[in-house]
Amino acid sequence: MLDETPEPPYYAVIFTSLKNENEQGYAAMSDKMIALASKQRGFLGIESARETIGITVSYWDSIASIKKWKFNTEHTEARNKGRNLWYKKFKVRICKVEKEYSFSN
Repeated sequence: MLDETPEPPYYAVIFTSLKNENEQGYAAMSDKMIALASKQRGFLGIESARETIGITVSYWDSIASIKKWKFNTEHTEARNKGRNLWYKKFKVRICKVEKEYSFSN
């Protein structure tokens, strides 16, 4: 499902990852982080897909909101677990969305 976002500008945090074989607790933590992020001030939405490469894009109203989310205690714990338990490699990119267009049939 594609999230509805406001008129630009807004920000996107793009998290791409390669997981290892350990699945224990991953799905539950992912669900918990989505629920927690959605309660954060400035959160606008999230989209995610996983095949070989996982891609999650979260949308935010400002860089300040992104920083607050980054330093949220529970999110910090989840990031540490990700590094130690679930991910072979990941990358985070933060972008300013200046224009968008869409199509639906």
